[in-house]
Amino acid sequence: MPTYPKSEKLKSRNTIDLMFKSGKSVSKYPLRLTYVKGNVDEGQMLKMGVSVSKKYFKKAVDRNYFKRVLRETYRLNKHLLIDRLEEPYCFMLFYQSKDRLTYEEINLKTVQLFEKFHLQLQEIKGKQDRF
Repeated sequence: MPTYPKSEKLKSRNTIDLMFKSGKSVSKYPLRLTYVKGNVDEGQMLKMGVSVSKKYFKKAVDRNYFKRVLRETYRLNKHLLIDRLEEPYCFMLFYQSKDRLTYEEINLKTVQLFEKFHLQLQEIKGKQDRF
């Protein structure tokens, strides 16, 4: 059964700042996945954080609902990330729209986003192999 333990939660302010400065991102409307290599505890492959902008959802109730949905879709689909990771990564998952998608739509977009992330990693790895 998939879980989202405390040890997997991205809490480090330094890592989050690094992610915004030098991290890369991939998007699948209305989600965006920002990532940076490394900075995880030994024995782990990833750390994940979620965020919903106050710009789009003024009420904390609405932001908290979408954060719960993002955490749940990540929890159920994280095997798509972990199974193909060769190095540890830190991720931040953002909901970037005022459109209120259903849980099923967000879940589908999360799966597509994780697939797009792996394609981007393969492209980067392919470019590095050529040099």
